[in-house]
Amino acid sequence: MSGYEYDIFISYSRHGSAREWMQNHFLPALNVCLADEIAPTPMIYVDYTMPKAVDWPSSLQRALQRSKIMVQVLAPHYFQSQWCMAEWHSMRERQRMLGLTTVEIPQGLICSVLYADSQNFPPDGRNVSWWDFKKFAVPFPAFRKSEDYVPFFAMVRALAADIVELLKQVPDWQPDWPIIEMPSPVLMPPAKLPRFGR
Repeated sequence: MSGYEYDIFISYSRHGSAREWMQNHFLPALNVCLADEIAPTPMIYVDYTMPKAVDWPSSLQRALQRSKIMVQVLAPHYFQSQWCMAEWHSMRERQRMLGLTTVEIPQGLICSVLYADSQNFPPDGRNVSWWDFKKFAVPFPAFRKSEDYVPFFAMVRALAADIVELLKQVPDWQPDWPIIEMPSPVLMPPAKLPRFGR
């Protein structure tokens, strides 16, 4: 498996409340549940843990290319994000290269988590099996004290067990894993200077 640096690459859109839900609830629970399933605990890459002064596009491309599987958090904005689409299509192209997600080998390398919607996804986005977390899509910290947190945690535990089984089947790393070109980050225009009266 030489060449892999991460076990799991998290792909998500920064729009909407999915990021807050992921930070507050999903990732902490997933880390704990993965640690209960296997040692050492699988390494997860998520871009908000990126070190300072690192080139964002290059870091994302390297992390994706050197991750064993992808977990995508699905919501309407996911399919509007050029970044998310580049990540998703890169991993789908890797699957194609390996002959995965076919009639002969239906297993793939992408684990989909449904956070919100699904009716407005494009056809490709609806044509996947996912773990349906919509009823637990509460981003606020108070969710941990609600009666829904226990079944949420139980579903994350089942997902973690599924991920561990998937990680055991990942093929050896190849240096030519495809990467769909990611767009340049959008730069905010400089703020206008205030006008002062004469």
